[in-house]
Amino acid sequence: MSNSDCTIDICEQLCEHPQVICVAKNEAIPDSDAQQVADIFKLLGDTTRVKMLHALSKRELCVCDLAAVVSMGQSAVSHQLRLLRSARLVKYRKEGKMAWYSLDDEHIGLLLSQCVEHIKHR
Repeated sequence: MSNSDCTIDICEQLCEHPQVICVAKNEAIPDSDAQQVADIFKLLGDTTRVKMLHALSKRELCVCDLAAVVSMGQSAVSHQLRLLRSARLVKYRKEGKMAWYSLDDEHIGLLLSQCVEHIKHR
């Protein structure tokens, strides 16, 4: 590969813009928020969890039904749901002996649908 085949994504001349830097620093996300966002994306980095969230974005499901949808055992699904619940991505309610799961709020569904829309936008 020749040098002309490579593009380097750096400035060819060092020139900082102090006002832009100041504004960007003031708008920066706090470290703790950035960590929480990164943690959510780590959870979304698993295809099973993405499939579970997608199914839950359409309707509330009990653990048994969700296990059938993602073709996994109930104990494996329960483990994944615990992870998603601890990150506040899903919530559940008990009805007798049944546990019904849904997305924690509409933001999770929006995030997921935006990602799906993005990959189909090609």
